[in-house]
Amino acid sequence: MITKEQILSALKKVYDPELRRNVVDLGMVKNIEIEGDKVTVDINLTVKGCPLRDQIKNNAIKEISKIEGVSEVVVNIGAMTEEERQDLARRLKEEKKNLFENTRVIVVGSGKGGVGKSTVAVNLAVALSRLGFEVGLLDADILGSSVPRLLGIVGEKPYALDEHTVLPIERFGLKIISMGNFVDEDTPLIWRGPLLTGVIDQFFNEVLWGDLDYLVLDLPPGTGDIPLTVMQRLPEAKFILVTTPQASASHVAGRIGHMAKKVNVEVIGIVENMSYFECPKCGERYNIFGEGETEKLAEALQTEILARIPIVVKIRELSDEGIPPALDDTEEGAIYVELAEKIVEKVRPLRHEKEPLK
Repeated sequence: MITKEQILSALKKVYDPELRRNVVDLGMVKNIEIEGDKVTVDINLTVKGCPLRDQIKNNAIKEISKIEGVSEVVVNIGAMTEEERQDLARRLKEEKKNLFENTRVIVVGSGKGGVGKSTVAVNLAVALSRLGFEVGLLDADILGSSVPRLLGIVGEKPYALDEHTVLPIERFGLKIISMGNFVDEDTPLIWRGPLLTGVIDQFFNEVLWGDLDYLVLDLPPGTGDIPLTVMQRLPEAKFILVTTPQASASHVAGRIGHMAKKVNVEVIGIVENMSYFECPKCGERYNIFGEGETEKLAEALQTEILARIPIVVKIRELSDEGIPPALDDTEEGAIYVELAEKIVEKVRPLRHEKEPLK
C-alpha cells in the first residue's frame, strides 16, 4: 500500500534550484492524493511563471515513480499566495546565519581603474570554487561594475523573494550579486556616497548567500566611500592589491594599501597584472610597463607578490566572451588556480582549516 509518508520522503529529493531546498521543507507540497496505483501531487512554487517549473515537475514525477506499486504520477504545478511567499521569506531569513561569522572575506582592490582588478577578482573566485569551496562574489564597484560581462550574465536579474530577500545569481559554481544585474548595462548611476554605501549594506544583509567558505569582494578603485566603508565594517577581511608594474599605477595603488593598514585590514599580498608580454613567435619577454616598482610597493606594505599575470590575448578574448580563463586547465587558467591555492594557504576557510587542498 502506497502511503503519503513514502511520497513525502520521495519529494524530499526534489529541490527548488533557486532556493536550494527541497520542496517539502519549503512548504510547496500542498496536496497528495492516492488512488490505487495512481498518485496526484500539487506543488506550489514561489511564482506562477517560474522558469524551472518543468524541471521541478519532471524531478517530482521521477522520484515518486520509484516508489514500489506506483504506476501513474500526476504533478500539478501552481503558485504560492502572497501570504505563503511572505511566510517562506520570513522562515528563510530566520535560518540565515550572519554571513561574516563563518565566511572568509577576500577584498580585491586597486588604486586606479584599468589595471584588471575585476578580472582578477572574478577568476580568483572561480578558481576557489574549482578547489572545492563554496564561494560568493560581491561586486561592490557599484558605478563601474564589469562582473556581469566577465561572467556572461549581462541582462540576468537576481530573483527577489520579497522586497528584502534576494537570491544571488548562480554561474560557474559561484553565487553572484552585482548592481550591473539590476540596471541596464549602459545606464549610468549618478549617486552620491550615502546611496552607494546603502546598496552595499543591502548586498550584505538582504542577499541569501547561504553557507560560504569565501566571499570575494570586488571593490571600486581608489580610496573613496565604498572601500573605506567595507574595510571599516569588515576588519577581519583580508586585502589583495592589484596593480601593474608601471610606476604611476604602483604609487597610486600604495594609497589604498596604506589605507587598509590604517583601518587594521591585513594586506595579504599583491597581484601584478599585465606583468610582461611574451612574444608567441620568438619567445622574447618584454616588460612593457617596466619592472621593479611592485617589489618596492610590497616592501613598503610589508607584504608579498602573490602572482605576476602576463599580458595574454587569450585572457582578454575569453573575458570579453564572459568565460573566465580560470575555468579551464590551460596555462592561463593555471595562473589563477595557483593564486587561489596561495590564498587558501594564507586564509583557511573556518570549516576547512586543517584539511589539505583537494
